[in-house]
Amino acid sequence: MFIGEYHHNLDEKGRLAVPVKFRGELAKGAVITRGLDSSLFLFPKEEWDKLAQKLAGLPLGQSDTRAFARLMLAGAMDVETDKQGRVILPEYLRKYASLEKEVVVAGLYNRLEIWDKAKWEEYKNATEADAEHIAERLGELGV
Repeated sequence: MFIGEYHHNLDEKGRLAVPVKFRGELAKGAVITRGLDSSLFLFPKEEWDKLAQKLAGLPLGQSDTRAFARLMLAGAMDVETDKQGRVILPEYLRKYASLEKEVVVAGLYNRLEIWDKAKWEEYKNATEADAEHIAERLGELGV
């Protein structure tokens, strides 16, 4: 399970040091893809396979499902951690998420999200300010 918030820097080659506590989960393979809210999603291979199967099963006749599947699947790339626990973030994904130097790695149960630090702070502050309203909506869903 991935939880927590970690601050890291990309090196000049676009490599990100994965937090030590997550490296074991990613050692068997991982997939990185475009995420939501201008972030990247990094999945362990096993979790990615589950999601990819669900996406492949979406109805092709609906434009929204085609668009979401394209966003996630076409942007995906297999990655491996090197001996120092780093993964290379492809340039097209760094550009998509506006990643240059300072990044935040956020653990979200079955995936990691990788954010530009400034965008993460902006998103987190807005979410924290709206936390009570969000909690009420989730309560309506039984959470």
